Amino acid sequence: MADTELLFMPATQAAALIRRRALSPVELTRAVLDAIDREQPRLNAFVTVLHDQAMQDARTAEQAVMDGASLPPLHGVPVHVKDQVDTAGIRTSHGSAIFADNIPARDDITVTRLRQAGTILLGKTTMSEFGNKGVTEGPAFGVSRNPWDLSRTPGGSSGGGAAAVAAGLGPLGLGTDGAGSVRLPAACCGIVGVKQTLGAVPWEAAADTFANNVYAGPMTRTVSDAAVMLSLIAGPSDRDVQSLRGPGLAPVSPALIGGTLHGLRIGYIPRCCNARVQTEVEANTIASLDALAARGAHVEEVSDTIDWMEYPGRIMYQAGFMVSCSAYLPEWHNQMDPVLLAFIERGGTFSLKEFREAQFARTRLFRAIQELFTRYDVLVTPTLTRTALPAQFDVANEQVEIDGEPSGITRQGWSSYMYPFNLTGHPAVTIPSGFAADGLPTGVQLVGPWGRDMDLLRLGAMLEEDRPWGQHRPNTR
Repeated sequence: MADTELLFMPATQAAALIRRRALSPVELTRAVLDAIDREQPRLNAFVTVLHDQAMQDARTAEQAVMDGASLPPLHGVPVHVKDQVDTAGIRTSHGSAIFADNIPARDDITVTRLRQAGTILLGKTTMSEFGNKGVTEGPAFGVSRNPWDLSRTPGGSSGGGAAAVAAGLGPLGLGTDGAGSVRLPAACCGIVGVKQTLGAVPWEAAADTFANNVYAGPMTRTVSDAAVMLSLIAGPSDRDVQSLRGPGLAPVSPALIGGTLHGLRIGYIPRCCNARVQTEVEANTIASLDALAARGAHVEEVSDTIDWMEYPGRIMYQAGFMVSCSAYLPEWHNQMDPVLLAFIERGGTFSLKEFREAQFARTRLFRAIQELFTRYDVLVTPTLTRTALPAQFDVANEQVEIDGEPSGITRQGWSSYMYPFNLTGHPAVTIPSGFAADGLPTGVQLVGPWGRDMDLLRLGAMLEEDRPWGQHRPNTR
């Protein structure tokens, strides 16, 4: 089988071929590792590549097939994991020189579940330092680049994983999303990204599990792969209070089982706190809505005035970095990301009163979105306001440009559609929506009621069928 065919094969297809002894886990893993070695100098998507361990695991997986053993659902399929997620015996540096020698003693529960599903861990992918920004670059590892255009960012903070999936360096990537950090790079790189309902998948690393807004989720090239991966990592953990009372993953609604969408009510949100959206991004979003309408859905623009709490959200975000990272400053200041340092400094200027008011704003936003779901079954937005920013965009000081116009900082001018749903807990999925004139991918975001993650993926599968994207691949070596 040609390497190109292997590298861009969906995980579900690879697992089926392995099960039938039509594909060797050793052949597949070797092809992906060889591709990583070729592309790493261009993309800088990995901080750790587990050549020897992955090949040993592949040989073990192959022997299990030959022995006729009972095989788990993703047996022999390669996966990579963001450098923020703990892996036993394998460095987890959080994109920072501070944790360059951090070797966790245990796997995060999501990694445990991926191992139990039969996947083969390829390595750890790059992220901005402690996930502080939406571009993936930093003093500890350099600059990660978008496979569609090396001058652009793959997004962040899970940028290495998104770049790797898009470039055929493993069909499955596990990322984390604290303010869009799975969906943002997925949209930049033209893949599927999932931020599930709060509590559906545990996040054991949360510093405050009671007020968590960080999610571990899939990054894949196909909707089916995302759905399978999500189903395998979902479920409660004793270390995450949100997961203990989470809604779980509801089955697909009966009305969505077939190919028609008659009766589905879609609320289209053209703007959140952003003033502008790139012309092609908007056009591709409308085209996606038209595809859903052609199946019978009723689409209506949301006219409600909603406080998207950009500034209160920023207070919570930057104050969090101040509390969690300021202790590192005396020793590590000169080796930390300047953007992170700026966030720490700004976070220290907020008062307790402002922080508590921001927390109250989070509840108001949740209730405003809940009100929308009394009238709509799903909400649709662009995922980003524009295509990928330059690879070394200065998040702390530069303004985002949209169609030549300055449009504010990244939260206001680029990722404004994503962070609100980290705060409200509603599931949100980004699906490729097309390309812009600069040759870069665009994305459309689907948002659903709590627990309706699989409904969003079912709608995404319909868009994948009606407006396919898998035939498009970035240039690789």
